[in-house]
Amino acid sequence: MPFTLNDENQNSRRDFLKKTALASLGTSLATVAVAMPTTSSKDIQTNEDMTSNRFTILYTSDIHAQLYTHDEFFWENGKGVYKKRGGLAVLKTMINHFRKQNPANTLLIDGGDYFHGSAVASLTEGEALIPLLNDFNYDLILPGNWEVVYKKKKMLYDMGHANAAKICANMWHKTTDDDNGELIYPPYWVKYIAGAKIGFVGYTDHLIPKRQSPAYSEGIRFEHADFNVAKYIKLLKEVEGCGIIFIVTHMGLAQQVGLANNPAVQGADFILGADTHERVRVPIEGKYCKVVECGAFGSFMGKLDIEIENGKIKKYQYQLLDVDPAKYPADKKLLSLIEKANEPFKKELAKVIGTTTTPLVRYFVMETPMDNLITDAIHWKFKTDIALSNGFRFCQPLAVDPKKGNAAITKEFLWNMLPVDSEAKTGMVSGKQLWDWLEKELQNAFAKDPSKRFGGWFVRFAGMEVNFTIGNEMGKRVNWVKIKGEPLDLNKEYSIVACEREGDPDDTLCRVEKVKNPTRLGVFMHKVIEEYLAAKSPVSPTLEKRATATDQPHTLLTQLQGTTYEFR
Repeated sequence: MPFTLNDENQNSRRDFLKKTALASLGTSLATVAVAMPTTSSKDIQTNEDMTSNRFTILYTSDIHAQLYTHDEFFWENGKGVYKKRGGLAVLKTMINHFRKQNPANTLLIDGGDYFHGSAVASLTEGEALIPLLNDFNYDLILPGNWEVVYKKKKMLYDMGHANAAKICANMWHKTTDDDNGELIYPPYWVKYIAGAKIGFVGYTDHLIPKRQSPAYSEGIRFEHADFNVAKYIKLLKEVEGCGIIFIVTHMGLAQQVGLANNPAVQGADFILGADTHERVRVPIEGKYCKVVECGAFGSFMGKLDIEIENGKIKKYQYQLLDVDPAKYPADKKLLSLIEKANEPFKKELAKVIGTTTTPLVRYFVMETPMDNLITDAIHWKFKTDIALSNGFRFCQPLAVDPKKGNAAITKEFLWNMLPVDSEAKTGMVSGKQLWDWLEKELQNAFAKDPSKRFGGWFVRFAGMEVNFTIGNEMGKRVNWVKIKGEPLDLNKEYSIVACEREGDPDDTLCRVEKVKNPTRLGVFMHKVIEEYLAAKSPVSPTLEKRATATDQPHTLLTQLQGTTYEFR
C-alpha cells in the first residue's frame, strides 16, 4: 500500500522530531528539530571496535536506477573512450570486498538520485528499486533532486521503505502559505565508530522547483544549505559531541565548492557531494572543508579511509574507484533480484527502435550528440523554427560496436535518455524573448555565484546556433544567435517546440515565459523519437557546434571553474 500521511504516521513523525531545548547554545538552537541517534546491534561496539583507529566510508551517488553493466565514457588524451562499467550486482560484490577489509568500521552512504533514470524505475515509480537498495544494507541515504519526480507522496513511500537512515536539513512539508511545515527528514545522523563520534548533516538542491517540473515538488519547501548549516554544525559539535562532521549534499560540484568556501561550514571536515556526476579523484580543498563527488550510474564508488586520533581526523586517503565487472563478478543474489524486477518489462524493453553509427553521449556541458538526436527528432516531427530540450544530465552513453559499426537503440535506452515521457508543446516567441531567455539559461549554467547554478547543463536545441562568453557578467554573455543560418531578428516571431513541464503556467515553455499561442499537441516525446529513428536510422549525431563559447572548448566537460579539477 502506498504511504499516506494519516494521523498515526503524523503522530509517529512528530514524536521522532520532538523539539529539544538547547539552552546551552542560546535561542538560535532552542527550536531545532533534533534527530537523536538510535542504538542498534550495528551501533554496539566490541573491544575490537574500540581499539581500531580507522574507519572507511564507501560512497555512491546518482545511480539513476541503472541495473546492469553498461558503456561508460572517459576522456583520455583529448578524446572519448568507452569501457564497460557499473551494474548493481557488480557494485554489490565490490562493496562486500571492501567491507570485509574493515567489517566493524565501514559505512555505506548514497548521495541521492537512486529511484529514477531507467525504464524499470519509471514504470514502477521507483518501487521495483526498493528491495535492490535494501539488499546493499546502506547505512545512510539522501534524497536527490530526482527523488521528487513521482511527486511528494511517492517520494515518501520509496524513501520510507528503504531500511537506511535518511537525512535532509533543507526540505520541509509546505503546509501553509507561511511555509511553517516540519522537516520531512531528520536533519542529521550520528554514528559511533572506531572509537569516535561522527555527525552527518544532509542537504539537497534548493533549486529543485525551478530545475524540474514544478508539480514534482508541490508541497515541499526548500532553502539553501547556508540557511541552517552553521546551526547544525554547532549542534553536532557542542550538543552531540561529534569530533568529525560530514556534510552529505546533492547540490552539484560548483555549489558544493561554493559551500566549502562559505564560513557557514566552518567546523565541518568533508562535503560528500553529488548531483553533477563529476568524478573528483583528488579532494578539492575549500577554505573551510574538502569536497568530493563520485560520478554516476553506479560506474564509480568513492572510498574514504579516515585515521582517528583523539576523536578527530589525523589523516585520510580518498580514492575514486571504477566499478569494473572484470574485477568484481556480479553478486548472484542481487542479480536474481534485478532479474525479478526487470522480468515484467524485459521483452518490450529489448525491442530495437533504431541504430546509431556514432556514440550517444551526454557528458558535454554545452552540446551533446545524444541531445542533438533528440532535438533533431522533435524538429523533424513538428517543423518549427526551433526545437528545445532541457539540459538533462542523466543517461549513461551508448558506444558503437567497432565490429558492427553501429549500436542498437532499444526501448530501454530510450527510457534512459528520457525517463519522463512528456507531451510536446508549441508556441511563438520574439527574437528578443529568445535572446533574454538564452541569457537566463547561461546564468543558470555558469553563474559566478555557485549557489545560483542549476545542476543541469546548458539547454539543448535544433534550428539555432548560439555563441557566448561564459566569463562575462550576467546578461552580457550572448554574442550572437542564428536561426536556420540567419542572424536572429529581435523583432521577428519564431515558432518553438519543447516538452511540457507539469506545473508550469500555460504560457511557459522550457522556461521561456509569456509564449504566444501555447498549444499542447497530444503527442509524447517517446513516440516522436521512435518515429524519427524508424524513418532515419542509422543516425549519426555528433557535436556540431550549435553552442559555442569564446572562452572554453566546445568539448567542455564541467561547469566548475577556478580549480585544478578535470573531468576524466
